[in-house]
Amino acid sequence: MSRLISWLTRPHPQRGVRFADDRGGWDFVPYRELAVCARRVATAMAGAGVGPGSVVALVLPSGRSFLTALFAAWTAGATVCPLLPPSFQTDDEYVGYVSGILRQAEPSLVVTAEEFTPLAARAMARAGRSDAPWTPREGTVAAPVRPASGIALLQFTSGSTGAPRGVRVTWGNIAANHAVQARMTGWRDGDGTASWLPLHHDMGLIGCCLFPVAAQSPLWLMRPEQFIRDPARWLACFGPGGAAHTAAPSFAFAYAARRLRPGVIEELDLSGWRTVFVGAEAVDPAALDAFARRAAPAGFSPEAYLPAYGLAENTLAVTGGGAPVRLVRPDWSSLRWGEPVTVLEETALGDRPVGPGSGWLAGHGAPHPADGIGVRVLDRAGRPLSEGRLGEIAVTGSSVADGYHGGREGGATRFAGGELRTGDAGFVLRGELFVLGRMGDSLKLRGRSVYVEDLDAKVAAAAGLDKDRVGVVAVHDRGRAGLAVFVERAPGPWTDAVTGLLRGELGPEPSLTLVAGRRGLLERTTSGKLRRRHMWRLLQEGGVKGATVIR
Repeated sequence: MSRLISWLTRPHPQRGVRFADDRGGWDFVPYRELAVCARRVATAMAGAGVGPGSVVALVLPSGRSFLTALFAAWTAGATVCPLLPPSFQTDDEYVGYVSGILRQAEPSLVVTAEEFTPLAARAMARAGRSDAPWTPREGTVAAPVRPASGIALLQFTSGSTGAPRGVRVTWGNIAANHAVQARMTGWRDGDGTASWLPLHHDMGLIGCCLFPVAAQSPLWLMRPEQFIRDPARWLACFGPGGAAHTAAPSFAFAYAARRLRPGVIEELDLSGWRTVFVGAEAVDPAALDAFARRAAPAGFSPEAYLPAYGLAENTLAVTGGGAPVRLVRPDWSSLRWGEPVTVLEETALGDRPVGPGSGWLAGHGAPHPADGIGVRVLDRAGRPLSEGRLGEIAVTGSSVADGYHGGREGGATRFAGGELRTGDAGFVLRGELFVLGRMGDSLKLRGRSVYVEDLDAKVAAAAGLDKDRVGVVAVHDRGRAGLAVFVERAPGPWTDAVTGLLRGELGPEPSLTLVAGRRGLLERTTSGKLRRRHMWRLLQEGGVKGATVIR
């Protein structure tokens, strides 16, 4: 029986999960209690028709109800399909998003919280279903745990480059990636984990939740909005006797460094914080450096950072950088597909200050021979490139998922003959992987590839803003290649600074469109990634309201 569910029959008598409440405290639930509750809910699910081969969709907030329903579905032998709960979209947008996934996944049961029932019911009706949402309930007895087989997770991609697709993650995939992550972190029995990442997303679910639960280790779980309100609460989890591991995107560190009040850092003890996977978006060395310097008085070491490259199609992790984090500054103006990357400077994170928009890239490590993962960089014809050349990252190994549900191919990321072609651009330097961004999000200019992720940081610095308030989109506008720059700020002198920066970087050829608006202008996926093409399409269709367009 898979370790992910075997704990349900032998729960640890003392350890458990601490769920953050809304009063600033924590609700401790022993694994023994979680196991009994999950198996009783599995009995009720079976009564509703769930069994081996079923798909169970979860539309639940991160927390106890989500964990209970997930392990209940697995107890019953079903595949779990975690979905985004209602959050930042309009009701109509949310219903459209969920109904599209329900049509693909065809779940036997849609499990939701009482407060989400009206929206879930609308989404189910739009998907052509006649059944009603199912709220978690317990049966009178605890169900036996069925053996794990087939597909464990139907993990839908965030849709940053197209319509969401369901990735078929097997039990074997999860076991293989568990071993990879355990090696990267130097996992020891009893190590605690603390996370605020949403459980519907692979980094929160697989990276921070499933493995600690499988090991029955101490786990602290917050919801994303609780982190946003009080990042110090998350940091306090790493005190004496607390957590040693976590994962978070770069913006979390810039946000925490900015939000921490004077004197708060001195009250924390972060010396036991051993590792943090940094991923889910392009790794921003400036954000990591800012937090490390801010948190140094509390004992935080930049050696805890593990910049990680991963994607749902590889279950999660592919590679993770070691300590110290290696930084390189390429000559961005000379990047050309298939050609050698010119590196202007190298350093290690922490050796000197790293400013926003300074063009540094963080190394993402390399696969260990024990991981069973292979990484190649390919040219446009799919031929392997030698070290130091820019191309597409391709991955092989036992973590590569079982394809897309229903055979839905056609995106930049695709499965080809047992190899995962990621649609991400990168290069390998002295054995270490460096990731530039999505291939389809780059601007081709005089044979050069200009990556919008690099421009995001530079534009933000020129505008005097945080990086999360800027989104650069490569477009084809008025018959020529160009850029659309979306900025969450009212028009002002910054527009001249940004225009001057981009003309200096790119010259007079590309068209340039600046879109200035209030907070909420930027469109994001369920995992927080920018929906760049969608933003441009909305602008073209007149769907961006209250913004000023400057050409």
